[in-house]
This record gives sequence, C-alpha cells and structure tokens, in this order.
Amino acid sequence: MKHVTIDIVSDIACPWCAIGYARLEKAMEELKNEMDFAIEWHAFELNPDPSGDGEPILPALSRKYGRSEDEMRANQAQMIDVAHSLGLNFEKLQERYTRNTFDAHRLVKWAGQHNKQTAMKQAFFEAYFGRAENIAQADILVQCVEKIGLNSSEAREVLTSNRYADDVRQDEAKYQQAGVSAVPAYIVDGKYMISGAQEPETLVKALREIAAEPV
Repeated sequence: MKHVTIDIVSDIACPWCAIGYARLEKAMEELKNEMDFAIEWHAFELNPDPSGDGEPILPALSRKYGRSEDEMRANQAQMIDVAHSLGLNFEKLQERYTRNTFDAHRLVKWAGQHNKQTAMKQAFFEAYFGRAENIAQADILVQCVEKIGLNSSEAREVLTSNRYADDVRQDEAKYQQAGVSAVPAYIVDGKYMISGAQEPETLVKALREIAAEPV
C-alpha cells in the first residue's frame, strides 16, 4: 500500500475548494485499495481584509471579475448544480456576503489537534455556502464546532486569544512563496502540485502517476 500525503491549500470562502475536496474524496475512494492518504489543510484568504461587514457576493464578484451581476448569477447557478451532484449543500451560495476567514482558519488549525480538520472545514463550507452564515462571527464558528462534537468553550478560548494566528500566517506566506496564487491547490508528497477543482478521474490519473514516480 502506497502512503500519500496531500497538503490542501484552500479558503473556506472558496466554493471551488468545497467542490474540489468532494471530487478528491471520490478519487481517494477509488484508490483506497492502492493508496492510503494523509490530508492536511492549509490557509489561504480570498478576502484578507477583516474590517467592514462584508458585501453581497454578486456585486462583489461582478466588480472583481469585471463581469455583469447576471453573468455572475449564472456562473453561481452552475456551481450550485455541480455541488448538488456531489451531495454538497450550496443552497444559499448567491445570498452570502464576502467574509474574512482568518478566525475560521485558526479553528481549522485547532481542530487538527483533535484530528478533526476535515470535519471542521466541511462544517464551515456548509455554514457559508449552504446557510449564508457569517463565518467571520464567533458565535457562528462555535456553532460549527459544536456540530462536529468539539468543545465550544475551548473554541471560544482560541477565538479570544491569538492562538494559531502565527500558524495561519506562516501557511499563507509559505504557499504564496511556493507559487500558489489560486485555490484549491493540492501538494502531493511535498513535491507535486495539482491546481484547481479537478474532476475525480483526472485526480485518480495524476495520483497514480505520482505514486509510480521513483522515490
């Protein structure tokens, strides 16, 4: 059995990161008799400005990409269909606001100490894309913590401190220096980068090719 490590660089505010992981799960399921996987999540912030109350996502995306709101609405609707086909809840994708995710990333780091990084990330994805909740707000983050069975009091202690802040910033600096400018990005065995929310069959092929490389 080949052991494969996958470092996933992503943001909780990135719909393609949620879709990409759901596709990766399918690929890993297909490869479960050939490889065993160790996953670690790393931070990336699409909206690093923590100030303000956020703004409705459609005008924000329209301005960012220089396209009309109608175009962005159609684009988001396609994404909802893709997510639905993978069993993801993206019901409120078009109703969310732009949010800073720094504190959420800190809690993903903390959840890693309890072997629940992936569950934490998925709970945040569902809160943001499925329910359009404010994932910059401590109460919302703690509700997600409770949903995955972790200690809410300990989570609040993390949020009211600076714990894991340096870890998040180090992640961001490390992967920017490594050339990651868009997410999701998967670094396999510390050497090979796969960019974007690739289809499961593409991931299976890439992972098999990487596994076949001489050590």
